[in-house]
Amino acid sequence: MYSRSANVHLFGLTGGIATGKSTVAAHLRSRGLPVIDADELSREVVAPGTDGLREVVAAFGQAILAQDGTLDRPALARIVFADDEARRRLNALIHPRIRRRVGELAAGLSAAGEPLGCYEAALIVESGSADRFRPLVVVACPEDVQLARVRARGGASERDALARIRSQLPMALKIAAADYVIDTSGPLEESARRTDAVLQAICRSLHVDRRRFGLEA
Repeated sequence: MYSRSANVHLFGLTGGIATGKSTVAAHLRSRGLPVIDADELSREVVAPGTDGLREVVAAFGQAILAQDGTLDRPALARIVFADDEARRRLNALIHPRIRRRVGELAAGLSAAGEPLGCYEAALIVESGSADRFRPLVVVACPEDVQLARVRARGGASERDALARIRSQLPMALKIAAADYVIDTSGPLEESARRTDAVLQAICRSLHVDRRRFGLEA
């Protein structure tokens, strides 16, 4: 856990596509809890002018650059999702940089006197990082709810939406690795209540004052 090298304790937040992970993270932020977003960091470490972008271009060629010099993510995705070795090569370039940034941000939170933070990432379980971010919170919902949400987002066909869902680690395996599960299949208000209950339980287990986040003592 990053909390071993800093006073702040980072717990993990993960889920599957369209399960509501970002919604839960937004609610935690509204409570005043710092959230470190792995997706934001993945963009930061390959921003124009970074060593990360230079190394990715060296590995995969100029064709993965957009005209404005930024990373053309769809072009890169077409390469790495069709080739397991290419995906491993990309992860080897990106993931160490993300881990360093998480460590730096955790140190910053510690210096600011924050006792608790959240690390939001889609691949915590897949990357073998679950035990580094305990307790692990998994955001879940039934597959039919996922399917409806994916189709509503981008107008994908049922077949394409199912393919996207089933290309990920099965939710049952993520849930098996979880310390807490937040079911988001109901109304937003219910998901918010469940999120508060989990945050309250985490604060209790780590001896963090719940009133810091507007929760009952």
